[in-house]
Amino acid sequence: MSLQLYFSPGACSFVPHTLLEISGAAFEPTMVKLHKGEQNEAAYKALNPRGQVPVLVDEGQVITQIVAIVLYLDQKFPAAQFLPTDALARAKAIETLAWMNNTVHTTFAHIVMPHKFTDQPELHAPLKAYNTALYRTLLGELQALVVAAQAAGQPWLSGAQLGPLDAYGLTLTRWGSLAGIDPEGFPALWAFVNQVATHPAVARVMERERLQLNLFKPA
Repeated sequence: MSLQLYFSPGACSFVPHTLLEISGAAFEPTMVKLHKGEQNEAAYKALNPRGQVPVLVDEGQVITQIVAIVLYLDQKFPAAQFLPTDALARAKAIETLAWMNNTVHTTFAHIVMPHKFTDQPELHAPLKAYNTALYRTLLGELQALVVAAQAAGQPWLSGAQLGPLDAYGLTLTRWGSLAGIDPEGFPALWAFVNQVATHPAVARVMERERLQLNLFKPA
């Protein structure tokens, strides 16, 4: 099989996993169990020396980094219209995708992996607390994007077709629930995420990855 996606359940690899499912193309989803350290095994490091997911392999060519993979899949499957074709609309969609990846995603990493950002254990708790509060504000920004899209008559974040922004939005909202942030506190965002989850392709990916949408547990 020419297309192979290395993913980890619930990770940002959910985004290209969803795009491939939408495309209808044959692909091989290969699970990488991060909690078991499979990303650090020699065979995986040969694909991606950084030991991260996702990794896309197409005809033997390896592509890493979620933004690069999304842009590649958008061009490989133009009929799916993952991203807008209008120059400005496309730039704005990529702008949001980059923000999700380099700002919201990174903030979550500070919550769940503070050891990657400081070697001083006494700073782990303050890092987690600060970034949890910051993540809450970022979910507010994400909700504002949903409200703006709906006001513009768009069913999805970047236009008429479900795409990477919607899948990433679901992922980031779900991560918030893992961080102790109740997604129901963002009603417009939570309603939208539930809409995304009912899309047949998204539902298939969630079933394959065995994901629960809301993991929030009241204190």
